[in-house]
Amino acid sequence: MKKNYFLFLISIITLSACQSGNKKEAESLEFKNVNSSIGKSFSDLKTLDTFKIELTGRKPEDMVLNFTIKNAKGKEIYNAKLKGTELVGNTDPNIDLSKQKDQIIFLKTIANDFFSDDNFLEPAVMPNDKADNYTPDKALYEELKKSGLNGFKYRLGKENNIYIAWSEKEQKVKIYYNCC
Repeated sequence: MKKNYFLFLISIITLSACQSGNKKEAESLEFKNVNSSIGKSFSDLKTLDTFKIELTGRKPEDMVLNFTIKNAKGKEIYNAKLKGTELVGNTDPNIDLSKQKDQIIFLKTIANDFFSDDNFLEPAVMPNDKADNYTPDKALYEELKKSGLNGFKYRLGKENNIYIAWSEKEQKVKIYYNCC
């Protein structure tokens, strides 16, 4: 976890250092929204679900990270809207995000890295894993061990990762782990 955090911090610093002094170029960076999707098996191991991330807004206080998952039939099975101000406010206090430009770069980095391979968990729970205090739903955890379905994790802040997976029993996406 600390290694990922360190790499993330280096990425932010590098992005900040690489920014041109040209105001026109900086403005194009600020106003270009993120919109990407990827197909991965999630609710069914035999088909691909569509994971989509959109970052909209021009200023951090207006920015929203909208994350959705649609099953192979096109039905939306998950939707999370993350406010830019919450993501900026819940980050490491050692990262200087006092400038609006740095906040925008930070939010765009989160959006661009949302679908990194590390976030797709195949399977969600290994057969020998044991539920612990960070497991909000022990029954779902055991269900995932048996089904072998995949999971996905994403960050809400410095010490808050949400792990989600499809519950065949309840026919919906649920949080199966919530931790650092």
